[in-house]
Amino acid sequence: MKKLTLSLLFLALITTTVFGQDLGKNVIKLNLLSLPLKNINVEYERGLTKKISAALGVRYMSKGSIPFSNSIAELLNDDADNWNERIKSAKLGNTAVTATVRFYLGEGNLKGFYIAPFGRYAKYSASLDYPFEVDNGATSYSQDISLAGDLTTITVGILLGSQFNLGKHLTLDWWILGPQYGSSDGSISGKKPLTANEQQALREQLEEIKDLPIVKANYTVDANGAVVDFKGPWAGIRAGLCLGFRF
Repeated sequence: MKKLTLSLLFLALITTTVFGQDLGKNVIKLNLLSLPLKNINVEYERGLTKKISAALGVRYMSKGSIPFSNSIAELLNDDADNWNERIKSAKLGNTAVTATVRFYLGEGNLKGFYIAPFGRYAKYSASLDYPFEVDNGATSYSQDISLAGDLTTITVGILLGSQFNLGKHLTLDWWILGPQYGSSDGSISGKKPLTANEQQALREQLEEIKDLPIVKANYTVDANGAVVDFKGPWAGIRAGLCLGFRF
């Protein structure tokens, strides 16, 4: 019994020495504000020094209906080309990986106000029935082409935030404001047999896409369908409220 007790004390001492120094330097968090947007956004943060930490975040949204699509359709209040119904039936998904380095300005130890430069890689997928009007001279009719594709973005930014301890193991991390800027590249396409008149009508309709701000759009239309390529700058805002478990 004495040997067993000594062995347990020795094991406890080794465990405390090896692992005890890292206790409390890790936080796993879930962004609560992303949940209503159908996004699962988790982040792991690891303290490196008293004032510096590193974090890796993953965001995932399975491809499905656009968040709040019914409300968006009602706000549009536009029955032209049935855009209300098109918004409701459109599909959207995304995946993003974000690497962050945090610099705590106050107390530190994963607590207080921080400035955090970050880099993000994101991929968005979307599908939408795109309408166009075909004019045959004396008559005209509407057509649809189903477009689907992906857009990838690479951005860098600065996140301002503050992290609080809610208890021994619970934390609340407020991502106050995180502007980001970078580049985007992607395309959407659809296959559909098109007559010469339909091809011309679709080209005229897609010409409007070239007027999009910032992003450059180029398209090709032939008898088999259409391809639209996007390339250009990309900007966004990162924000959130994360509940975390510290260990």
